[in-house]
Amino acid sequence: MILDEQALFSDAQAITETAVSTNVIKVNGDIGKGEPVEVLAQVVEDFEGLTDITVAVQTCDTEAGEYEDLVTTGAIELEKLKAGYKFPLKFLPIGIKKYLRLNYTVSGSASAGKITAGIVDGSNEGYHV
Repeated sequence: MILDEQALFSDAQAITETAVSTNVIKVNGDIGKGEPVEVLAQVVEDFEGLTDITVAVQTCDTEAGEYEDLVTTGAIELEKLKAGYKFPLKFLPIGIKKYLRLNYTVSGSASAGKITAGIVDGSNEGYHV
């Protein structure tokens, strides 16, 4: 699996409350069409304290505009949120506008936890929920 710095949404981003990814990715056209474009969102530091977290891929026509959800993971419980866990966001869907970001919705009160996420190339690993 290859992660490119320019295709990262989050690089070991601490997620202790609801937040958007550190980075917004600008794309040319609806990259969800054609060959599948893979997304990886992985826990890189164990989460503590929260009840669950939901990760959503969001898109917008303008970088600072109002983003809409394209796909969400559903609530992932604290017990699963250990280093190495990969969120079930296998591929970017159709319907992508000019900008992409991730939104992390936290339930409860997190005291620790980090995520690295981005568009990847060359992955042949399975994802687990």
